[in-house]
Amino acid sequence: MTSPENVDLAVIGAGWHGLAAAKTYLEVNPTAKVIVLEAAPTIGGVWAEHRLYPGLKSNNMLGTYEYSDFPMDEATFGVRPGQHIPGQVIHEYLRSYAEHFDVYRRIRFRTKVESVEHQQAGGWRLNLRRSNDSDDGSEIDSDFDAGSDVDKPSIVITQKLIVATGLTSEPFLPEFAGHESFDAPVIHCRNLKRYSETLFKTATSVVILGGTKSAWDAAYAFASAGIKVEWVIRESGHGPIWMAPPYVTPLKKWLEMLVTTRFLTWFSPCIWGDADGYGGMRRFFHGTAVGRWIVDRFWWVLANDVTTLNGYDKHPETKKLKPWTGAFWVASSLSILNYPTDFFDYVRNGNIKVHIGDISHLSSRAVHLSSGVVIQTDALVCSTGWKHKPPITFLPEGGDEDLGLPYYSVEPEGALVRDANEQILRQFPRLKRQPEINPKFQSLPGSGDVASSQNRPWRLFRFMVPPAYVESRSIGYAGMLQTINTSLCAQTQALWLTAYLGGKLPLDLSTPEKSGEGPMSLRDRIKWETVLHSQFGKWRYPAGFGKKYPDFVFDSVPYLDMLLKDLGLQSHRKKGAMAEMFEPYGPSDYRGLVDEWRIKIKQ
Repeated sequence: MTSPENVDLAVIGAGWHGLAAAKTYLEVNPTAKVIVLEAAPTIGGVWAEHRLYPGLKSNNMLGTYEYSDFPMDEATFGVRPGQHIPGQVIHEYLRSYAEHFDVYRRIRFRTKVESVEHQQAGGWRLNLRRSNDSDDGSEIDSDFDAGSDVDKPSIVITQKLIVATGLTSEPFLPEFAGHESFDAPVIHCRNLKRYSETLFKTATSVVILGGTKSAWDAAYAFASAGIKVEWVIRESGHGPIWMAPPYVTPLKKWLEMLVTTRFLTWFSPCIWGDADGYGGMRRFFHGTAVGRWIVDRFWWVLANDVTTLNGYDKHPETKKLKPWTGAFWVASSLSILNYPTDFFDYVRNGNIKVHIGDISHLSSRAVHLSSGVVIQTDALVCSTGWKHKPPITFLPEGGDEDLGLPYYSVEPEGALVRDANEQILRQFPRLKRQPEINPKFQSLPGSGDVASSQNRPWRLFRFMVPPAYVESRSIGYAGMLQTINTSLCAQTQALWLTAYLGGKLPLDLSTPEKSGEGPMSLRDRIKWETVLHSQFGKWRYPAGFGKKYPDFVFDSVPYLDMLLKDLGLQSHRKKGAMAEMFEPYGPSDYRGLVDEWRIKIKQ
């Protein structure tokens, strides 16, 4: 083994968040030795080349899925206003961004971080291994060839570490009885491209399992290619997600802009919402009976508009795709119909057949449902989620709680969690009336070990820093949240982490104290806020993933407000009070943040 390599900053992951983190840190610290470690052969994270099967597009349309300081212009990337962005274009955009800001040459592809260990003298030891395989096990071309370094271990010692692997790195694939005799591929949607060329040419029928957006995307891809789709949505699961047209409400507002309009963000209970400076409005909407009635009406109009536009109740097959839980209770699983033709036409004409049931077992090229239905198929595509934890071993084992990671505990949750629950429900009485989640719900076969090993959620200060390490200023996580405002969160978290790791962000931030108690120490305040914010998701988004990790939609703008205030920057960036309340925020509103911050710290 060669001698350890020493660097100033190591970023793990080359997706939206990892690229923004590396670019911003270098912009502020141009002489720093920065490396980006990426297990995949190509850039992009969820938009890496090996994950881009034909027809895959973003939910976002042009203008809302880009970094503020690197616009996705029509002339360069060929996407017109009002169009959803093809996956290949997003991949090319991220590569162009990395090349433009001199990040690309610092990326080490096909380099897996196997373990991370904090050093007593400071910094972090990373144990690495290189491979010529993609992270789905397939052989594909890339700009990096490990050559003689395949499977050769190496060590990096980094003073600062940003983990930007995201929440969709490691797929969860269920275990099914009879799998060994199935004689057809069982594919996680993440790896669909690996099989797509063969399946699109030879398959006559595929089974898709799951009700998530990736299941909708796969169903459309196969149906539009003339392949029969048998779509299984588990009777014991969460049901189909909310799928909205790009333009919603009776006013036909662009959904992505709807969720970043301040006035409308007030209709979503948010524990960090007062960071937007409109605490009085939020207290009216959520602290008074009249306000809560208005909020309920807003969400009824939004849900009713989506239900009516999609015409769920007009056909017995489309009715099976009607969501099982109210739109108020979901977060980033509120998704968008981004297809070039009417998705529901394929359901009405029978090209997509929806089954509400569970898979009991598999046999030779057949999927058996609990109802007794047997489906002959050429493949089983599983849109069954993720393990929601970095695919890295943190050493020594047993330190996940201190690192802010999900973990398992046999002990009951402590007084801090109990107090957080009480404050959340006192501040937002509407959340006491929780929705009825499917009484038949059961974990997927094979997921018991995952669930039982993580009965505590991510707990990170500002959703980025583990409280136990906050004073060391040596580690942060980027992108351990789900939101449709990916680019805005990525660039703002990147600046916050750059300031924090560089010692330029004061730790004595205006964190809230527990209601009814006197002054708290800085450490206790940070721990309290971390628990309060992470616990909030359990109550606000029980039909999403709020109990596991930060998962929000209408709460992105106040989250950005909070981070900008920490940095001493202006969070109200519109011209005039009316514009601030009623004009949607987008990437252009946050252009020049790094320069603003550098001027600020010199003053």
